[in-house]
Amino acid sequence: MRFGILPVDQAEGAVLAHSARSNGVLFKKGRKLSADDVAKLRAAGAETVIGALLEDDDVAEDRAAEELAIAAAGPSVRIAEAFTGRVNLFADSHGVLVLDTARIDRLNAHDEAITVATLPPFAVVEPGQMLATVKIIPFAVPRAALDACLAIAGGSPLLRVAAFRPLAARLVQTRLAGTSPKMLDKTVEVTRSRLESLGGRLLGETRCEHDPDALALALRAAGPADILLIAGASAITDRRDVLPAAIEAAGGRVHQFGMPVDPGNLLLLAELDGKPVLGLPGCARSPKLNGFDWVLQRLAAGIEVTPADVRRMGVGGLLMEIATRPQPRELKPAAPHAPRIGAIVLAAGRSSRMVDRNKLFIEVDGRPMLRHAVDAALGAHLSPVVVVTGHQREQAEATVAGLPVKLVHNPDYAEGLSTSLRAGLDALGDMVDGAIVCLGDMPRITARHLGRLAAAYNPVEGRALVVPTRHGKRGNPVLWDRRFFAAMRTLAGDVGARHLIGEHAEELVEVEMDDDATLLDVDTPEALAALESAGA
Repeated sequence: MRFGILPVDQAEGAVLAHSARSNGVLFKKGRKLSADDVAKLRAAGAETVIGALLEDDDVAEDRAAEELAIAAAGPSVRIAEAFTGRVNLFADSHGVLVLDTARIDRLNAHDEAITVATLPPFAVVEPGQMLATVKIIPFAVPRAALDACLAIAGGSPLLRVAAFRPLAARLVQTRLAGTSPKMLDKTVEVTRSRLESLGGRLLGETRCEHDPDALALALRAAGPADILLIAGASAITDRRDVLPAAIEAAGGRVHQFGMPVDPGNLLLLAELDGKPVLGLPGCARSPKLNGFDWVLQRLAAGIEVTPADVRRMGVGGLLMEIATRPQPRELKPAAPHAPRIGAIVLAAGRSSRMVDRNKLFIEVDGRPMLRHAVDAALGAHLSPVVVVTGHQREQAEATVAGLPVKLVHNPDYAEGLSTSLRAGLDALGDMVDGAIVCLGDMPRITARHLGRLAAAYNPVEGRALVVPTRHGKRGNPVLWDRRFFAAMRTLAGDVGARHLIGEHAEELVEVEMDDDATLLDVDTPEALAALESAGA
C-alpha cells in the first residue's frame, strides 16, 4: 500500500486519510476518490491530498475485516456489516461467550494491522449484546498477512455463544437445631431466581438433618434432575465434612473442594449418577454475584466444568466488595450493545403519480413493494419497525399482517410527507438512538443495504447522519441520529428532511453502495415498466 502525500493528478482511486478541503470543495476522510472527485479538487486549486493507494496484493480494510469475522464467528453469533475496517459481532442468544483465547492471542500477535477484541471469556451475554470487534487498523492489509490470520481462525470458531438450556435443578437443604426456617425459605427463592435468570427452573426442594446418613438418603430420594444443589446448614470445612461424605455415601464422587473465587471459596464440585452436584458456599444464599454463579452459568450453557476449570477462575476471581470503596457493581458500565436503530416505513401516500394503482401493493418478485421495505427493515434487525399508514389504510395493514411491526395511522396524510414522518417519529418512543426513514416504493432495498448504513452510524465519531451513495450520487434511505428528530418534527407540507443534511455536513457520512437500489424508487408507470424490464 502506498501511503502519504499524493499529487492530486495521481490520486484517483486513493482513500483519503484526512479530509480534503479547497475553495468550497470538501471530501471527508475515508472517501475513495473518483475521477470526477479529482477533477473537482483540481478545479478548486488543490495540489495534493494525503491518502492511500492500494496495490495488487492488498485487501481493502472492509473486505479483510469481513473475511476474518466470517472465519472467527461460531454458533449464535451475528456478524454486522463492515465499515471503516471494522466488523462488530453480536450475540443472537442468551448464554455464555466461549472463546479460544490461545488462538485469538496468536492472531493478534501475527500482524499489528489485524486485531480482534472481545469480551472476557465466559461472559454472560444477551441477544444483541456486542461480543467482539474485528478491526483492520490501516486502509488495507497484504493478502499474505490476512491469509495467515485466516488460517489461525480456520477449522473451528474463535468465539461462539453457548446458549442457556432449560436446566432443571433440585435443591436439598440441611438443618441444625438453630437453623432458621426463614433463611431456608429465602434460599429457595434466591436459588429459583438464579435458575430462572439462566432459563432454568427449580423442580423442588427437600430438607433434612445436617447428618451424612440423612443427607445421603435425601440425595438418593431427590428425584430426576439435570443438577443437584446442596445448601448445608453449616459451611463445608473439609473433604471429609458432612456434605462430601454424604455424596460419597450416596454413590457419588467429589471432584473439587474449594475455588479461587471470593466470595465463593467453599464451593464443592461433585457428581452423582452422571449428573453434576454442587455443594453451595454460604454466599449462595445471597443474590449477589459469587463463585457459584460462575459455575452454574457454564453448566446451564452445557459447558462441562472440570476441577482444572475451577482452579483457573482465580484471575479476575476477586469479587469481594470492599467497604471503603464504591461497590464495583454500582460502577460497572452497561454491556456494549448494537446501537438501537429503529425504522420508519412511510406507507401513507396516495400514489397519485401511478395514476390508477397504489404502488405500495404492486407485486415485485412475488411480494408487494411495501412488504419488500418492511422485510428489509426486519432482516436488518432494526427495532422497532414503525409502518405509517394513511391512504388505503386497511390494505396496508393487511399487507404487513403477522409481522412484528408497529402500525401507526396518519389521518393527515393528505397534507404531505412531513405529517407521516412526524407520526413515525412519535411512534418510535424514547429507546432508540437513531432511525432509518424507509420509503415504501424502493423494492430493491435489502437488509444488506440497511445493515451497511447501520454499521457506518457512530455519533461519537461524528457519523450521526448516514446517507447511501452510488457513484457519488446520494440516495435513500437515510439514517438519522435522534438529535435531529426535533428538527424533523417541525417540517411542514410534502417535504422530507433533506435540507438538514446540508446544514450538518460535519456529521454526515456517505456510504458507497455496490448497486443502484438506493437510487431506484418506483413511483410512476414508466419506472415500474423499467423495473419489470430489468428483471425480465
